[in-house]
Amino acid sequence: MTQVEWVGDAGSIQINGKQYSLRQCHWHSPAEHLINGKRYDLELHMVHVNTSNQVSVVRAQFYQIGEPDSFLSKFTEELKTLVNNRGKRPIGVIDPRETNTDTFKYYRYNGSLTTPPCDEGVTWIVNAKINTVSSKQVQLLREANFDYRGKDNARPVQALNDRKIFLYGARPW
Repeated sequence: MTQVEWVGDAGSIQINGKQYSLRQCHWHSPAEHLINGKRYDLELHMVHVNTSNQVSVVRAQFYQIGEPDSFLSKFTEELKTLVNNRGKRPIGVIDPRETNTDTFKYYRYNGSLTTPPCDEGVTWIVNAKINTVSSKQVQLLREANFDYRGKDNARPVQALNDRKIFLYGARPW
């Protein structure tokens, strides 16, 4: 899976008084979540771990086809190299704030990882704001996922299974 890994302190998120550090981000195409039955073209996962180094929080961001995403544009050449040569490649310093994932309106629920071992106990924070990405960027990410060689790398949509999904930051009208 194509991902960006951060070494050292890349920031953290605090939930219910507990600290979770950002470790990596990766993409799925198409998106693995639906909003009101709509599946978006791409989904970014910002993976946070707790002090026991267990994945505890995943922040998700949706993208629809449109203008190129400025964060992905920063390492287009590195992605092209991955497609041609396989393996890891350092991309230098990347500020995670450049992912443009900050929003005040988001969904939150308790679920599981979307890749094996699909462990439960993960807090999901899914941004309600939709960003844009170019179709070329989506195709490049698909091709850089060597296990998939340009195919979908998204888990099928799962049933709610009595999970409660909460919307935060919405104005009550």
